[in-house]
Amino acid sequence: MSDELADVTAPLTAAAPSSVARSRIAGYRLEQQIGAGGMAVVYRAVDERLGRRVALKILAPALAADEAFRQRFIRESRASAAVDDPHIIPVYEAGEADGVLFIAMRFVPGGDVRTLVRQHGLMAPARAVEIISAVASALDAAHAAGLVHRDVKPANMLIDARPDRPDHVYLSDFGLSKGAMSSSRLTGTGLFLGTADYAAPEQIDGRAVDGRTDQYALACAAFELLAGAPPFQRDRATATIWAQMSEPPPPLRARRPEIPAAVDQVFVAALAKAPESRYRCCRDFAYALRRALGLEPNGYGSGPEARGVPPAAHAAVRGAAGPIPLAPVAFSPQRPAQRPQVTPAGFGYPQAVPAFPQFDHRGRVNGAWRQDWTAWALILAGPAAVLGLIIAPLGHAAGGYGALLFLGGVLAIPVALIAKLVRRQRRRRAPGR
Repeated sequence: MSDELADVTAPLTAAAPSSVARSRIAGYRLEQQIGAGGMAVVYRAVDERLGRRVALKILAPALAADEAFRQRFIRESRASAAVDDPHIIPVYEAGEADGVLFIAMRFVPGGDVRTLVRQHGLMAPARAVEIISAVASALDAAHAAGLVHRDVKPANMLIDARPDRPDHVYLSDFGLSKGAMSSSRLTGTGLFLGTADYAAPEQIDGRAVDGRTDQYALACAAFELLAGAPPFQRDRATATIWAQMSEPPPPLRARRPEIPAAVDQVFVAALAKAPESRYRCCRDFAYALRRALGLEPNGYGSGPEARGVPPAAHAAVRGAAGPIPLAPVAFSPQRPAQRPQVTPAGFGYPQAVPAFPQFDHRGRVNGAWRQDWTAWALILAGPAAVLGLIIAPLGHAAGGYGALLFLGGVLAIPVALIAKLVRRQRRRRAPGR
């Protein structure tokens, strides 16, 4: 390694760089260090071939020494550069120069979301959801291409803030991503790929990861934007890892009472320890969060119905309470008075009460029947009348009870039918129906 590169990588080895401004790497002239972490240091640099300003990330020398990581870094950086989504940071080049791994990306002048939270404190719900929705779009595009980010956090969410146009959100650091269903959690040098405050249980445990792993991290980041700190933050990393593996997420309303209660249920689903209990994709989570906060849908195509996903597919996304049958949401002028319902499985208008009760996988009766006493009356009236006929001939006290049971069952049927017809007429006359 040359003296110039030794100066550049010095922040990763606790030494101070002496001549960064005079350093060059693979045709990039370094101007100023703008960030550093345990695995990489980031410089503002100029591409001398094209004359454009870039953000140049240089990884720790120990990672370059890991042959498997080095090959995967270059391969996945190039793969992520090919993913087409406006919220993925454009990657100009990724490679190796004199034993140092680097990745050249678009320079974003606005800074990252973590800095924004530290400077301004709790974020307004609308602002937080806009950021989360943009990152969810980027993640779903990467997942469709077979990539898992593995290190989603506010520090990797960049805000391109310029006075002459709206802010734009980018997700960066796809060079540390891995292929879907990958299970290795450590590099050959023993470095953990990820951040404990945002790492999903399966990632910590070394099990297979997929897009739902990134969804868990995105939910941790969303919680931090709204609460000011990640949900499982502890003083020690080991305590954080233990909390990620075994503890339920804390209620957001304990820190922000003005937040609707439905938001806590969204986080319960997205931060479920079992990946299969989370939302189907990141945009489903962002959509659920948006609706739970009472915000209108945006232009990211969030939500299962916006992507044309059939109800059976997004109803399979389960929360803590199990599957709940839902019909697709139809945001149309014809149904202004009916509002979607929030559930751990997603959002939708409730289906009409079916002709017969339906049961879920736990043997529980369909929620619509559970709330309709007339349906229960119709179900129980017939068996009650038959039972009364059987008991009545027995005489004495049993016979009297049998007669009452028979009469009650017979009378319950017309009463329930009349009540059901009256309720139906009222619904038909309600405005917006």
